[in-house]
Amino acid sequence: MNPLLKEIRRNPMLWLLAFVPVVFVAAKLEPEAHTLLFVLSVLAIVPLAGLLSHATESVAAKTGDAAGGLLNATLGNLTELVIALTALRAGEYMLVKASIAGAIVTNTLFMLGASFLLGGLKHHVQEYNRVSARFQAGLLFLATVALLVPSAVATADSAAGTAFTQKLSLGLAVLLIFAYGLGMLFSLKTHRQEFASARHGEEEEAPWPLGLALATLAGVTVLVALVSEIFVESVQEAAEAFGMSPAFVGFVVVALVGGAAEMAAAFSGARKNRLDLSVGIALGSAAQIALFVAPVLVLLSYVLGPAPMDLQFWPGAVVMVLIATVTAAFITVGGRSAWFVGVLLLTVYAIFALTLYLLPPQAQ
Repeated sequence: MNPLLKEIRRNPMLWLLAFVPVVFVAAKLEPEAHTLLFVLSVLAIVPLAGLLSHATESVAAKTGDAAGGLLNATLGNLTELVIALTALRAGEYMLVKASIAGAIVTNTLFMLGASFLLGGLKHHVQEYNRVSARFQAGLLFLATVALLVPSAVATADSAAGTAFTQKLSLGLAVLLIFAYGLGMLFSLKTHRQEFASARHGEEEEAPWPLGLALATLAGVTVLVALVSEIFVESVQEAAEAFGMSPAFVGFVVVALVGGAAEMAAAFSGARKNRLDLSVGIALGSAAQIALFVAPVLVLLSYVLGPAPMDLQFWPGAVVMVLIATVTAAFITVGGRSAWFVGVLLLTVYAIFALTLYLLPPQAQ
């Protein structure tokens, strides 16, 4: 426990952990103060993300960057899954779909771009395992095809009704989960040697004991999930006050806040010249959202939602996901990065966010 207390004392950002109990008390005493709860929940998630980042780095130091990146992506996506489940129970399917598409685009463009920018400003040129990057980009492309098909069929064939789209989405959900499982078997078992880090990065302080790191990961993940429930309940009312549509909230706000933990770890890894960890978190998280979280939400909608949810996204979302996937595949093919590569990715993300804010899609 001493390493944890030492880290909290010496890191001013972690002093914001005081907002964690405050947001729970405020939610109990003032449940209708949506704007206040929105601000408090964001302030509470930020230090929890930093703590999750440090614990994940300690685990990655013992398991390797590939497994560490997968672990961080999985824990970070639990937060986004909780946010989406809350919206799913409320029947806010536009918010759910926007959060799925937004998480994929945010991780692929914003998180990866910011990692390249922050790392490149400090280390000039960085290298990473391009085999791992191509593999994750391939998984993303597979998921993009699955998202494209229901929308394309519904547009091309007017006779394809809601029942057909739901059956197609159900079958695609099962196929994507199966493909994701085989992908994990390939990268972590049968071809594990192909996904080793390109370089080890800077020497850093001794990691936490594995037991403490895992306990911190579990505890912080639970707290992030609880705070996220307060966040999603308040974000819609707060968004209306700021003139934001449900699609913009899901695509940008929920994706950025829900991925705060992963971003903290990815940015820290890039600054320490451990770009394999950053790329693994960014692309691994996007692939996991597309191939696992989205299909799971489709399956759970039959139990939790007021009606089954399908994988038919509005055309703009499909185009954005497709462009983000192709851009990531093109950018990462060389296995080297510099700060301006990050600027390119961040600019593409800013174009998408601005477009969606000025021209929100029609409700589905």
